[in-house]
Amino acid sequence: MLRTHNCGELTVNDVGKDVILCGWVATRRDHGKLIFIDMRDRSGLAQVVFIPKEAPDAYKIAQDLRSEFVIKLTGKVNKRPANTVNTKLATGEIEVLATELEVLNASLTPPFEISEELNITEEMRLKYRYLDLRRRKVLGNLLLRDKLYRVTRGYLAQKGFIECETPILTKSTPEGARDYLVPSRANPGNFFALPQSPQLFKQILMVSGVEKYYQIAKCFRDEDLRADRQPEFTQLDIEMSFIDEEDVFTLSEGLFSLILKELKGIDLKIPFPRITYAQAQKEYGTDKPDLRKVGAGLKPVPTGKDANTEFAFCWVVDFPLFKFNDEEKRWESEHHPFTAPASSDLDILEKEPQKVKSRSYDLVLNGTEMGSGSIRIHKQELQERIFKIIGIEIEEAKKRFGFLLEAFQYGAPPHGGVAFGLDRLLAILAGEESIREMISFPKTSAAVCPLTGAPSEVDDRQLKELNITIRGRDKKC
Repeated sequence: MLRTHNCGELTVNDVGKDVILCGWVATRRDHGKLIFIDMRDRSGLAQVVFIPKEAPDAYKIAQDLRSEFVIKLTGKVNKRPANTVNTKLATGEIEVLATELEVLNASLTPPFEISEELNITEEMRLKYRYLDLRRRKVLGNLLLRDKLYRVTRGYLAQKGFIECETPILTKSTPEGARDYLVPSRANPGNFFALPQSPQLFKQILMVSGVEKYYQIAKCFRDEDLRADRQPEFTQLDIEMSFIDEEDVFTLSEGLFSLILKELKGIDLKIPFPRITYAQAQKEYGTDKPDLRKVGAGLKPVPTGKDANTEFAFCWVVDFPLFKFNDEEKRWESEHHPFTAPASSDLDILEKEPQKVKSRSYDLVLNGTEMGSGSIRIHKQELQERIFKIIGIEIEEAKKRFGFLLEAFQYGAPPHGGVAFGLDRLLAILAGEESIREMISFPKTSAAVCPLTGAPSEVDDRQLKELNITIRGRDKKC
């Protein structure tokens, strides 16, 4: 390592120690006979002082330092005079007296000041995201994500789950949002799709005997964007064999209880309330009820022991299995066609589909859907009945989902699962309005990356290799 200590971790316990620090120049102040800089690395800030008579060479170099120069500094930790202690800074009781200074790299003048209070457009922030990420608040969001992942993986490992990856290049099974398509060079005229979720693969893993699977999965949907949507997003995907709804609820409540405790210091009350779909619609006018609401307004946000009523979780259950498509005059699945119907409604499946309840469930937090899941259909005969009701002929089903249906013929166990949107959860935990604040390199609301310029045109040679012609181009490939 080039350094012996991190800037933001120095305390009065380090007074008298010789240290080597590496990082960026956050600010520089020239007081004539003294030069002060705040030096920054991922851990925080440390004040450094340059005195000509103590270290003339270092002082001379420090005269030319500018914001965002990358430096290596050798010095001794001193206790600050009492009247200069900065109580707002974790390292505010100490400063480092410089003895040596090396500029590892210079920097252009940044297009905006790297401070916690910015008055610039989001487009500018994202164009220079590598500078924006140097801000404590933005970096803190990434650290929060990292902690969430570590807590989640530890909890699920302790519960006997296996972390399995599933393919990113897969088969298009259009339903719900539009797929992102990837042309295949080796198979002209054919396309891969980026997965909207690992749904089919995680069910195949249950057929495989994995029994307890999870994945922190990248998902892709080509849909219109808003504050809580991105073309690529991250979900915690979970599937289990030989379980029912209560097993999913218990596992999930234990996980969220641990997350809130570890990340926010809050003790959640579990189990979470259960609200039927019909009750939610009647009392709240939505299937995403905000339990903090009283009438038309919000309860005062509680503090202390009651800070959990602030994170109001609930399960919404007993969703309809089908919804009617007025435009196409047909029934379609409320969630997806592999969702199991309630056992008590099997007799009315074909006769009164509008009354059939599903074994699906949503987890809602403060009026935002955090996740959704269901107990799946695992028997072929019932699956064929569902397909028939929603107008999918067997041949069409085989074309779209054939690999899953074939797998189900080789001993599919009862199984079910749930998937949680981690970007949305993180935004709520961090008090952010947009999930873009929780993602390292997000897209804008126009689905554009200002940093890289993606999406962008590709050259004719690439198009020719893929047997693709772009309408309107002067030259055909």
